[in-house]
Amino acid sequence: MEENFKKRNEEKELLKKYESFRENKEAFYFTSDEYESIIQNYIDQNKHRKALKAINSAIEQYPFAVEFMVLKAQTYSNLQEYGIAINILEKAGNLHPGDSDIFLIKGNIQILNGDIDEALTSFEKALESSEDKDEIFYSIGLAYQNRGDYKEAITFFKKSLEENLNNENALYELAYCLDVTGELETSISYYKEFIDKDPYSEYAWFNLGIVYNKLEKYEDSINAYEYCLAIDEKYSSAYFNMGNSLMMLKKYEQGLNAFKTTLELEGPTPEIYFSIGSVYEQMEQYDLAIRYYRKSTKLDQFYDEAWYCTGVCLGHQNKWYEAVHFFNKALKLSVENAEYWMALAEAEYKVGNVISSVDAYDEVSQLDPGNVDVWKKWSFIYHEQGDHEQAMNIIHDGLEELPDEAELFYQAVIYLIEKGHYKLAFTYLEKGLFLNYDGHTILYDHFPKLETQKALYKIIQQYK
Repeated sequence: MEENFKKRNEEKELLKKYESFRENKEAFYFTSDEYESIIQNYIDQNKHRKALKAINSAIEQYPFAVEFMVLKAQTYSNLQEYGIAINILEKAGNLHPGDSDIFLIKGNIQILNGDIDEALTSFEKALESSEDKDEIFYSIGLAYQNRGDYKEAITFFKKSLEENLNNENALYELAYCLDVTGELETSISYYKEFIDKDPYSEYAWFNLGIVYNKLEKYEDSINAYEYCLAIDEKYSSAYFNMGNSLMMLKKYEQGLNAFKTTLELEGPTPEIYFSIGSVYEQMEQYDLAIRYYRKSTKLDQFYDEAWYCTGVCLGHQNKWYEAVHFFNKALKLSVENAEYWMALAEAEYKVGNVISSVDAYDEVSQLDPGNVDVWKKWSFIYHEQGDHEQAMNIIHDGLEELPDEAELFYQAVIYLIEKGHYKLAFTYLEKGLFLNYDGHTILYDHFPKLETQKALYKIIQQYK
């Protein structure tokens, strides 16, 4: 730790020295290693324009150093100026035709630029002069994956793993492609073969855990993660994924411990704070859940789901005014999220903002017209306000979207009976019973009077 601290201080001093020379327009000289440190520092801070200035100075001093040409290309790629990056690497490839890394990096940038055929050509050139082929096969797999050719991508991810069993990225992308092609179940034997070859590959166990998790075999998933952790007790991603599997089994205390261990190993991240918050929410410890959701948004103010979940917890505490505030914050970041609009609609209704609630339900109806609850709750507001006609209009709009949804027919029955339109109510009742006979019990919940229930029972029995 002391060595790391000393190294960081040296890097800071070097950067200050470089910036002082530039500011004062003094002549300066740095070794290639010092330049690499300065450039990497800027890249790590996303100061790509400053990185480019440092790279240009380095190239002036070391015009044939390929590492600075590559850094320049990667920096332009970070700025999404892919054409410039590719041109730089073409020049570098002409100067160093046997350097496979140049063609590998060029191919990866061509993928980002959407030039898949050109990328595959670059990877072929890289294969000609490279002894370490696993990263190249992995990149070829990515190229096919970006094209949507998942079968071919699987072939090359497997080739990558034949070269290097512990290529973590290839294992992960292979699992993704197998999921897309519906081959996850059959892939279990493939991962087990890997484990037979190298039972101490934490990556193989980790990815087997991912496969089991995607197949909803959560106990098997947890067992695989535990084997992974037996090999590498500091594999933080295994703790995190195991926490998610435990959550699916409603083993909240164990899930919480897994997430907290991830926090200890990785340090604070918005995702881990959010996950801890979600456990506390499931345990109905809403104050603690809110505390961790707020920690998440402090690290990432654009984490809309954390803002939303804060509002949900406040709703559980009947703090509806505060909930409205947080739902609005979530919606500013994700304006087309129907779930957020639905939550806002309910919260606005709770605080008596009927117009705002109606507007929010209107948004949900456009974003998620297949959600039966929006039509029921939206129409109920008008019904409660005494606007029977508009309530029925909303139900009719809902039935246009969901013509076979029995719940909407039963909701119409409730409104019609309350207005004394019995004949029309029976028409809707008949349709509801035809679509879902058992769903009629909601009518008894809405009409608690014994006389009404008896009358309904007699009618309903005729359709049994």
